[in-house]
Amino acid sequence: MSVDLAHIRQVMAEADCLYNDAEVDAAIGRVAQAINADLAERNPVVFCVMNGGLIFSGKLLPKLDFPLELSYLHATRYRNETTGGELFWKAKPEISFIDRDVLIVDDILDEGHTLSAIIDFCRHAGAREVHTAVLIDKDHDRKARPDLKANYVGLSCVDRYIFGYGMDYKGYWRNAPGIFAVKGL
Repeated sequence: MSVDLAHIRQVMAEADCLYNDAEVDAAIGRVAQAINADLAERNPVVFCVMNGGLIFSGKLLPKLDFPLELSYLHATRYRNETTGGELFWKAKPEISFIDRDVLIVDDILDEGHTLSAIIDFCRHAGAREVHTAVLIDKDHDRKARPDLKANYVGLSCVDRYIFGYGMDYKGYWRNAPGIFAVKGL
């Protein structure tokens, strides 16, 4: 499948910047302060949710001033489909977290089906407590569960198609230096 790079570049050129790099960095600093206050003495295992959580995790972790174990996980409900199904693990957690606090770091809480399933998996597999940190919480009423909220949220945003800081547009622009919304979406 060939990619129309001209289209990909045009999307960025026309996108609305919702949060610039400095605003995102400040939000990550606020999240780090809250996590430092809450989890410094809890000996957490931190899981970066791939691929979206990679940039947020990379910016967040150096701001956490306590010892922690880090790993990653990669789960999806889509498996090349447009609607979600059962959780499919591309990479399961490799560090034991039985009777330990877990911090899941992800890019966005949109509807939250996958994040909710990861939380349930960690709880069922023996985590003492599961905490979640997301860079973006999308403002709408379509959450997977009415009570689904992240413990730590960097920024909230309108219900638009966004990309940057780990979130992608058709696989591109995860590296965009800010949070951008696709024009018209």
